[in-house]
Parts: sequence; structure tokens; C-alpha cells
Amino acid sequence: MNIGVLGGTFDPVHNGHLIVAEEAKNRLNLTEVIFVPAGQPWLKVDRIITPAEHRLQMLRLALADKPYFKLSAMEIERAGPSYTVDTITELQGQLDAEDELFFILGQDNLVQLPQWREPSRLIQLCYLVAVPRPGSPRPKLKELEASIPGISQRVMLMDKPHVDISAEAIRDRVVRGLSVRHLVPEPVNRYIKEHKLYLT
Repeated sequence: MNIGVLGGTFDPVHNGHLIVAEEAKNRLNLTEVIFVPAGQPWLKVDRIITPAEHRLQMLRLALADKPYFKLSAMEIERAGPSYTVDTITELQGQLDAEDELFFILGQDNLVQLPQWREPSRLIQLCYLVAVPRPGSPRPKLKELEASIPGISQRVMLMDKPHVDISAEAIRDRVVRGLSVRHLVPEPVNRYIKEHKLYLT
């Protein structure tokens, strides 16, 4: 089986996440895509993120009618900072030997890969599927190859979808009293309102 993995803070999960996962699933013939919300992302240690139980519940609501999208709380349950290489290692241990993992990330994050923990080991464990991000240039694989030899054979640069939705912009709209109905699944929109998320 080919299995996609989509990580992130999902604060909140939004339509862009679902579009990206759907596109990767269809293009790469993935059996399923596992959404893995971060516990404490090491790149965002200076930012307060919404408590895990809210982020998990919003994901449950967003994925409820999509049986090929799964949810894993492994990073939230694991103590300390969240590192992708640890998550992929843990997932590999749960799969059959012939299963392949495809880690989905933004092309802007791919450029930062040399700063990640054990990037060389990461590309041995899974393929990387890099999706475009508005305003971010297409990554230069030759430059990445100098830092992480062999990465060119383990990366798929997707040319779509082009999704210009960010969780930060959604949080900002909520603070300003603006609607986010067109940006998040309706059950997530209701949850944000009911729990008064992002208002402080």
C-alpha cells in the first residue's frame, strides 16, 4: 500500500489541507492519508498553539465523512518536541514491509529540510511530496542535493493544487469578527464558534 502522511499544527484544519490531501491521494494512488497533528512543533516553540484536544476534535469533524483520511495523535501523545523523522519511524513500525510512506509538505518547507532533524535518514524512510505554496519559488533540487545527497530521487514536486488558505489568516479573521465559512469545513466553523476559539 502507498500511504500519505500530512503533518501540521492544524490550528485550525482548513479546506486547503483537505484539498492538498485529496490531490496527493489521487495523483499518487494513495490508499489513505494519515493526518498527524503536531504536539509541540520545534519550529514554533515561540508561538502558543491551541490545546491539542481542540485541534484533534476539529480534525475528527473535518475527516468524519472521508474514510480514506485517518487521524493519528502519536505526536500529541509523545512527550517533547515533534520531529518528523520520529513520526515516520514510528509509522514505519506499524506497517507491512512492502508499504511505502509519502510525506506531504509544502515546497517552502522542503527548502528548510536541511535544518530538520536527520533529513538524510528521513528520505530513506519515506518519499517527500512537495506541494506548491503561493509566493514560494519552486525548490532547487540541485542546491538541496548538496546538503542532502540522494534527495532528488526521493522527492516529487507537484505542480498543483495552488491553495492560498492559511491557518494564520483564519485565526486573524476570527479575531476581527469575519466569517471563515468558506475557508474551513462547516462542522469546524461551528466548533470554532461554540468554543470561542481564537478570540483571545
